[in-house]
Parts: sequence; structure tokens; C-alpha cells
Amino acid sequence: MMDAETLSQNLQQFCGSEQYYKHWLGFSYTDGVKYLAENAQCFWLIDAIGSHQPRANRIHRLTEFQLWFLHVGNAHEFIKPQTGNAAVLSCWEDTPNPGTEPVIIQQIEYTNFPLPEIKLYMEEKILLLPNEN
Repeated sequence: MMDAETLSQNLQQFCGSEQYYKHWLGFSYTDGVKYLAENAQCFWLIDAIGSHQPRANRIHRLTEFQLWFLHVGNAHEFIKPQTGNAAVLSCWEDTPNPGTEPVIIQQIEYTNFPLPEIKLYMEEKILLLPNEN
């Protein structure tokens, strides 16, 4: 697994995608997401987001755009895992603000994900890094 600093720096290099990878749950993901999954050993994260797509696609305001956050630990101002969990995966329709609730939330009991957080977009059934937009 790549260390957090190197991974974070390397993820900045992605702008657009030359190839799309089909996920078995019916969406695609970009070169940057593939790089993230390989180097952070987190294909489980792609699967987790994919597992929520049937529900997300029934919510009209999430059919074209979803904002996904994985937060590890308690560093974020207001998005924190519940006691006994290591991380929280959440889906928002827009930038999170204190006092708003995510549309979808999943507690993650254990993870060795190297970054304190990662933000991903799902745009029209394509999962991508924000800078690949």
C-alpha cells in the first residue's frame, strides 16, 4: 500500500480519464479511481458505493450527481464515525454543511485506508475523482 503523502500527491495528476472500467454493479469508474483502488487497496470502497446505487438512483436528486465522502477517524468537523467504527462513508447531494444530514450513510467498522478522507463524484453512472471532472 502506498503511503498517504505519495498517494495524495499522485492523485492530483489525474485530469479526465483515458479509459473507463466497468464495475459489475452497472456503473463505470475512471483511471484515477482505479489508481486509488490499486494503491490504497480499496476496491471495497468502489463496491460499497456501488452497493448503494439502487437506493441512490431511486432518489431523484441523486440520479445525475452524487458526492461521496469517506472519512477515517474523527478529524472532520462534523462527519464522524459512530463509536466503535473506524470510518464513515456518506453520500450528499451537495457540499456538506453543519446541520445537514447525508442522504446515505454507512459506518465502516475497520479500515486501513491511508488517507484521512477522500471525496469521489458519481456523475451519470461514472465514479470519478473531483479533479477528473
